[in-house]
Amino acid sequence: MMQTSFHHLISPSSMALVDRDAASSGIDSYGLMRKAGSAVAAAVLRLFPQALRVAVLCGPGNNGGDGYVAAQALRRSGVSVQVFCLGEPEKLKEDAARAFADYQGKAEPLALYDPQKGDLVVDALFGAGLARDLPLPVLGLIERINRAGIDVLAVDLPSGVDGRTGQPRPVAFQAVHTVTFMARKPGHVLLPGRLLCGAVEIYDIGIPRRIVGRHRGEVTVNHPDLWVHLLPKVSGASHKFTRGHLTVFSGPASATGAARLSAMAGLKAGAGLVTLASPASAALVNAAQTTAVMVKTVDDLDDLEDYLSDQRMSAFVLGPGFGIGDKARAFTLSLSKRRLVLDADGISSFREQPDELFHAFSGDETRLVLTPHEGEFARLFADIASDKTLGKVEKAQAAARKANAAVVYKGADTVIAAPDGRAMINENAPPWLATAGSGDVLAGIIGGLLAQGVPTFEAAAAGVWLHAETGARLGVGLTAEDLAAGVRPFYQG
Repeated sequence: MMQTSFHHLISPSSMALVDRDAASSGIDSYGLMRKAGSAVAAAVLRLFPQALRVAVLCGPGNNGGDGYVAAQALRRSGVSVQVFCLGEPEKLKEDAARAFADYQGKAEPLALYDPQKGDLVVDALFGAGLARDLPLPVLGLIERINRAGIDVLAVDLPSGVDGRTGQPRPVAFQAVHTVTFMARKPGHVLLPGRLLCGAVEIYDIGIPRRIVGRHRGEVTVNHPDLWVHLLPKVSGASHKFTRGHLTVFSGPASATGAARLSAMAGLKAGAGLVTLASPASAALVNAAQTTAVMVKTVDDLDDLEDYLSDQRMSAFVLGPGFGIGDKARAFTLSLSKRRLVLDADGISSFREQPDELFHAFSGDETRLVLTPHEGEFARLFADIASDKTLGKVEKAQAAARKANAAVVYKGADTVIAAPDGRAMINENAPPWLATAGSGDVLAGIIGGLLAQGVPTFEAAAAGVWLHAETGARLGVGLTAEDLAAGVRPFYQG
């Protein structure tokens, strides 16, 4: 039975606990291995009927046990199979030893495998549990197989990919298909692991959901199922003031475009009113190029204090094109009791004083959303960014705790994290979103959702998903202007 609809991810260490609890509950662990190996064999028969030879590469642990089960099932189906093993299979333990004992063919040393045209490689060497660099003989073999262009079907995860971080250790198989069990791991979704997996098939081998749920943790794939119930509901009684007022701060006259992109995106995302808070020198430029978005002159802290006296101003975006420096820091700190998306120049302005920002937004309530790309993340969270033991998810989680903010750690595998440890990995973004101004649009969408009362973490997650969905709908060649104009609110009726 295949399952593909679950959004929760499970770490390799947590999956080991699931296996342990399944066994201690009385479930036959070798029966689970037989189901896993049989699922791999079924995928081979279904997807690669043209293979002239199936080379099953078996490792020294349970991943190798899955490989022996698959090899035996393929032999019984009349497939030409050869097994190549890492280490001495006679030294295998427990279920893997039983799988080897039940395999009725020959197992040759891994070093003897010579890739041939027409081969299919079943990679059952390490799977998701790998947390160290590959041994040199395996590293060299992987490189030879990848260079030869041999199709690879991976068992659980392509060998060489760290299941926790998605990073190669230091190389990995390039699979065309991966069969994993019960749930995806972070390494299936984070880059470059996502690209190394090919198509991912999730197979339910029969471990009860109550056991899986006990260890699944707080990391999920970003999806509307997880936050749509918190989005605004529009009724006949709705009007512009009930849908929130977003303010976006503009930069000087020569740098107003980024703020206008954010403002338009916030309006299109459903905010009832949007104001561009503009320096006097840029007011005419902004007014000449906006229609539905209002323009208000806010030059200095006195102007801002006066503007903030209206409590209906429900959310703010600061950073796109604003400029780096004292003014950005002062404005940000003045907004510390409001809901704020801090982006771009706003983030970089706190490079030398990050603790000042973190202290200002500390407390029980999470009001701040930070949207750094890789470089901005390193500027604001230098200690976290430099920690080589952490993957992208763990870095985002640590940053969210430190800043008491929802952190949108941007990239092709954007991670959204909350101070309480929840995290989502986004996977619906098309590559053509990487265009100038795209991040400004994202900041505006999140700001528009904050203005409507969506909680910060869910507003960030929904904003990232809507941003990517808009890009996918518009297609190749989009510009940031297209993107801002193409945003559609995700309303619940």
